[in-house]
Amino acid sequence: MSAPPLELHGLHKTFGALAVTRDVNLSLAHGARHALIGPNGAGKSTLINLITGVLSPTAGRVSIAGQDVTKLSSDRRVKLGLARTFQINSLFMRLTVAENIGLALAARHGLDGRIGRPLARREALVAEAAEGLRTLGLLDLAGRRINELAYGQRRQVEIALALALKPKVLLLDEPVAGVPSTEGKRLFQLLERLPEDVAVLVIEHDMDLVFRFAKRITVLVEGGILVEGSVSDIRSDPHVRDVYLGKRGHD
Repeated sequence: MSAPPLELHGLHKTFGALAVTRDVNLSLAHGARHALIGPNGAGKSTLINLITGVLSPTAGRVSIAGQDVTKLSSDRRVKLGLARTFQINSLFMRLTVAENIGLALAARHGLDGRIGRPLARREALVAEAAEGLRTLGLLDLAGRRINELAYGQRRQVEIALALALKPKVLLLDEPVAGVPSTEGKRLFQLLERLPEDVAVLVIEHDMDLVFRFAKRITVLVEGGILVEGSVSDIRSDPHVRDVYLGKRGHD
């Protein structure tokens, strides 16, 4: 059986005397739909930064499909199958949706820096970009510039761009942050259509959306894992209710 697409082994991170990540062990199965939740300051974004190589751990290691990537750069991790979306939208605002997707495809195929008009002649890339947008129901936006789109649409395009990298693992950092409630629900409906072979790890505060999307949930508190389990396990866990769910009414 092949190795899990993502594994964290005893991951630890300190800044001086402050431990922000404490002995985190986590494994994503193939096709996982996994949520990482916890109160503000729990260390969720720090953990994502350790996974992606933005930060280096003080101890422990990160593996992608069985390969130790702890000392590899973020770019190398992307090439091995790790893709991430961000809390702050990072698209090229003056380019069209199709051009943004084309840039991701060109990078994946080793054509970095040779995008623009020549892309129209690369029929395989154009077809792949169109198919990716069609799969996510975004083909009608292909010719629109990013700065013409609503914020929720931009987040959808950002996910499409990440998927264009053909990841084994997709990390979603608060995908509906700043998105109106109705658009947030539509965005998670889009996430439910993601390819089944992509393992997804999502950070999200809207527990209604988390409970609908995730199959497993990890609760992070003060940099360490409090508990991990199924949706029903997390819903009913009294410790989780005390430190995070509180009176949110998810009985």
